[in-house]
Amino acid sequence: MPRVDKLKLLLATGLGTGYLPVAPGTWASAAVSIIYIAMAGGGAGSAVITAAMVVLVVLSSAGCIWTGGFAEQHFGHKDPHEATIDEWAGQALSYAFLPLRAGWPCNWPVALVGFLAFRLFDILKPPPANGLQRLPRGWGILVDDLVAGVYANILTQVVFRVIWRG
Repeated sequence: MPRVDKLKLLLATGLGTGYLPVAPGTWASAAVSIIYIAMAGGGAGSAVITAAMVVLVVLSSAGCIWTGGFAEQHFGHKDPHEATIDEWAGQALSYAFLPLRAGWPCNWPVALVGFLAFRLFDILKPPPANGLQRLPRGWGILVDDLVAGVYANILTQVVFRVIWRG
């Protein structure tokens, strides 16, 4: 396999998370969650974490668009479950602009709600996410996850800015 195809495969599979057993999309989301928790636990502020998550969204989205058609051809079907770079983008979007809570080690409650909300919306694919999978190649793989990320972000914002202000 040519080197560029190996690179495309590494990116499409979310740095290999797409090869993990049982629910590879969940493993990909967990990888992003670990990054979020490590940054919050390491003392990074909201602005730094948001910047990192936005960069991750942009890079993962670009990677998904670039590798999407290749991944579909390589794995033999549309939106293959091994292609998890889209979950990286969507999960990172769910963590952008979230509040950090003083006294919460690693802000794990925020990370947990953001993770669960993204997985819920990614699996259920409420409109318009469900119809966006029909887009061609990488766009069809990516855009439904970005919508799920927006929904998860909104829900997490409401939970921690409106309901649970502690």
